[in-house]
Amino acid sequence: MAVIDRIMHKISFNEGVTAELSDDGMVTFSGENGSISREFTHQKVIITKENNGLLVSCEIPRKKEKALCGTWAAHLRNMNKGVSDGFTYKMKAVYSHFPMTMKVDYANKKFIVNNYFGEKVPREASLPWPENEVKVEVKNKTEVVIFGADKEKVGQTTANIERCCTVKKRDRRVFQDGIYLVEKN
Repeated sequence: MAVIDRIMHKISFNEGVTAELSDDGMVTFSGENGSISREFTHQKVIITKENNGLLVSCEIPRKKEKALCGTWAAHLRNMNKGVSDGFTYKMKAVYSHFPMTMKVDYANKKFIVNNYFGEKVPREASLPWPENEVKVEVKNKTEVVIFGADKEKVGQTTANIERCCTVKKRDRRVFQDGIYLVEKN
């Protein structure tokens, strides 16, 4: 059986992006879309700063440490892209008979869907992060655009909105109304 003696993942910085490493394992990326911090601590997996990037490495890794190196590298690449370009998810509202209306209420941290299947009580999705971290906009009455620097926060906000419009007590093959993810950038 072949044994790998070293795993190394190189993450190069985009233009205008800087990264800071602290002794306690916090990595902070800063760019034009703000800054993102995350803690990375493990006994064998090490993050070091090189001239134009970061290096995630592990000496004589086991299977879990090898997987952890790849996961950390993916998180660091997402942070790098988030502070430079940002993440944009586009959703579309689909309805057949009852036209639903959507609005964003940042004061109460809610996304409100009115008249879903003709229901009198509006459906609500939570927006757990402030507007400066994750921005949600309703365009053309049927399109929802979610933008932010942190991929996990943007994805969770999208999932909350999609989940608030689940079809209950009806056949999903016939009643396909809802708000669905259409595009990721």
